[in-house]
Amino acid sequence: MPKTTYAKAAADAVAEEMRRDPKIFHLSTDAPQPLLKEFGEKRVRETPITEAALTGIAIGAAGSGYRPIFNWGIVTFAFVAMDQIVNQASKIHYMFGGQAKFPILFRALVGGGGNRAAQHSQSPYSMFMNLSGLKIILPSTPYDMKGLLKSAIRDDNPVISFESSRLLSYEGEVPEEDYTVPIGKADIKREGSDVTVVAIAWLVHEALAAAEELAKEGISVEVVDPRTLVPMDAETIRASAQKTGRVVVADEAGPTASAAAEISALVTEDAATFASLKAPVLRVCALEAPIPYAPVLENHVFPDRNKIIAAVKQVLAA
Repeated sequence: MPKTTYAKAAADAVAEEMRRDPKIFHLSTDAPQPLLKEFGEKRVRETPITEAALTGIAIGAAGSGYRPIFNWGIVTFAFVAMDQIVNQASKIHYMFGGQAKFPILFRALVGGGGNRAAQHSQSPYSMFMNLSGLKIILPSTPYDMKGLLKSAIRDDNPVISFESSRLLSYEGEVPEEDYTVPIGKADIKREGSDVTVVAIAWLVHEALAAAEELAKEGISVEVVDPRTLVPMDAETIRASAQKTGRVVVADEAGPTASAAAEISALVTEDAATFASLKAPVLRVCALEAPIPYAPVLENHVFPDRNKIIAAVKQVLAA
């Protein structure tokens, strides 16, 4: 199977879907040149820096029978369109009584690793998880990126694709034939029996590296990648927790009101899963602080494989 990067898998997904469906068009403040060359200025619009207006345009176009893709760029820029996202995109299907469909794909980069300081190194996906009416994906591999983006583009609901900036150059196998990855289905990236690590985006790879190190000590770690934050695959996460009896959640965002907090609640609020636990659920998250610019301080704030290893050993010792 050929290999491609996380970023190229996303670009290929968009291009293939635009060839498949002439109702799809693309908006961004920096138009992708391959898309522009193939599909022209009518379907690939290089726009002014007006995220609020363009988010509104995407909502209106979706309600008129089109399937817009709007790339906000870094998630920071979505904040100026919060009225359109919160009060329109997430609620408009309901407020129309289901009489109109609003198929929109919003895309945004999240996370650190690039020393872009406090504003451009955020992972605020939990803010959007709180909005009923949005689906949210967060792929960790090129395979998942392409398959999930295709599913999101074909979905008749607004979908936000949060994409890890750390993973843009990460390579992985991607089939040449058309395929999709279902929204709402987690993936077990590594089988294990002693501890479950539920990891998000870049931390999936840190969890896999931690599992390799821990295997040398005879510790078997199962790594579960939710892939979709809304809807969350509670069944797969709970089944893994019941299997191992110990759970660590790794999330590049901060711990308060986070995706990691939601996953912890999914595990502990289910009676059968709670009864199977041999130790409290532990979260490995970013520190509660704006992300520093200095590389050494940024590395200190974010979780990594070493912090995951420490958490795994802590739950085993409980």
